[in-house]
Amino acid sequence: MKKTFALEDLDCANCAAKMENGIKKLEGVKDASVSFIMQKMTIEAEEGADFGELMKRVVKTCKKIEPDCVIKL
Repeated sequence: MKKTFALEDLDCANCAAKMENGIKKLEGVKDASVSFIMQKMTIEAEEGADFGELMKRVVKTCKKIEPDCVIKL
C-alpha cells in the first residue's frame, strides 16, 4: 500500500532528508520519500503491514526531527 500525505511547517530540506531516512528504517516500510519543495510525504508499506500502526511510528519519528511539522493524515 502506498499513500501520500501533505505536510505543514516543514522548515528545511535537511530536516526532510532526516525524516525520510528515519522513516525508511522503520519496520514495515518498503519505501518513503519526503519532499521539502512539495511539502509532501509518500509512504509505501510492506505487504501485510498495519498501515495505521506504521503511521503512528512515522509521526513519532518525524516529531523527533521536526516538532512543528504537521502530517495531514
